[in-house]
Amino acid sequence: MFSPSRDQVRRFFFDVWAKYRAGQPLAGAERPALEAVLAHPEYHALLEAPERHRDRDYPPEAGETNPFLHLSLHLALAEQLAIDQPRGLAERYQRLLARHGDAMRAQHAVIDCLGETLWRAQRDRSPFDETIYLACLDRQLGESDPGPK
Repeated sequence: MFSPSRDQVRRFFFDVWAKYRAGQPLAGAERPALEAVLAHPEYHALLEAPERHRDRDYPPEAGETNPFLHLSLHLALAEQLAIDQPRGLAERYQRLLARHGDAMRAQHAVIDCLGETLWRAQRDRSPFDETIYLACLDRQLGESDPGPK
């Protein structure tokens, strides 16, 4: 499993933004990363100033969202949807998309569940639990026990 450092993740997003602004071609994960960045104009100024934001911390108690974590969750979701992993995620996402009528709102609903599931795994020092993740999405869809599809 690829596990980049905090600096690598930040450098990746700074580089994607710089390449986009310079009109350079993007490849691989840079494309969905750019889609996430473009959907979040509130992060553009931050990405324009890497020297100011490269080492900044975003402690949860400060009440700020870590923009690099948020963008990374969008990127993780794009990969999960591409391979429907965990199985059933893509179908749930499509239902959330139909419900919200907006891709970013649907993605944020999924990312809320992804972030919560990751937080639980870290807190409990346990593996990522797909069952908890999918159950959270089912709650978003108003289903407590969706049963077989």
